[in-house]
Amino acid sequence: MYQKNLFLKPFIKWVGGKRQLLDVITNNLPKKINTYYEPFIGGGAVFFDLQHTPSIINDYNIELINVYKVIRDNIDELIEELKNHSMNNSKAYYLEIRAWDRTDDYSKRTDVERAARFIYMNKTGFNGLYRVNKNNQFNVPYGKYKNPNIVNEGLLREVSEFLNDENIKIISGDFEDAVKDAQAGDFIYFDPPYAPLDLNLNNFVGYTDNGFGYDEQIRLRDLFVELDKRGCYVMLSNSSSEIIHELYKDYKDTTLIVGATRAVNSNAAGRGKVDEVIVKNY
Repeated sequence: MYQKNLFLKPFIKWVGGKRQLLDVITNNLPKKINTYYEPFIGGGAVFFDLQHTPSIINDYNIELINVYKVIRDNIDELIEELKNHSMNNSKAYYLEIRAWDRTDDYSKRTDVERAARFIYMNKTGFNGLYRVNKNNQFNVPYGKYKNPNIVNEGLLREVSEFLNDENIKIISGDFEDAVKDAQAGDFIYFDPPYAPLDLNLNNFVGYTDNGFGYDEQIRLRDLFVELDKRGCYVMLSNSSSEIIHELYKDYKDTTLIVGATRAVNSNAAGRGKVDEVIVKNY
């Protein structure tokens, strides 16, 4: 019997993270899970709470997945890099590190250097945002933190030990590819970029968030249906918006509406207490 590690939790801040909804999610899990899939891993709140093996975690964000792999494979070197960032932390230093991806030398940086930069900027950048411009350059301003916890060594080592389980696979790619081998009895949890609350069916088409627009939401819905037909257990989180209720109307009897507090949103309507949905096929 696996003894759950109560110290495991996300090691980075992540907009839309699921820590506050864990009780609802865990109370609605399938009774038995074969392989667990999380194609939009983000901060990994559900993954670290569930601690199920075998698991396959994925994200389209290559830099994020590099962090997971470095924590697994190079934890000592990563911690040393983070200690160096912590010792030098200032607004000027942050801007200097942020500018790495504006030079051709960035491709020559080691995986450890890139991972440490990611964590450092996540802990010291404004609201823990991950945002890049059209040139894929990180452009979040420096945050005003008095004592940012840049080197959470204890947690990072716990995460490293967990990720070293041979039954945990870490990949980076499209969400469809991530679940191509999913079979009956497997459980897939989707936590994609959310549809905006303030757009209706008529004006949603032009919307895009990090490249995840209307077409992607439809593609994800179609994949949800396909996985359902395969006999998989599927759960999806999203905003309680008109478009999402329409897309998943065939699952309205097993859709839950839950309240969440969101501190970061480009639109004021999406900040504070907002309704989200949890759609499931069981």
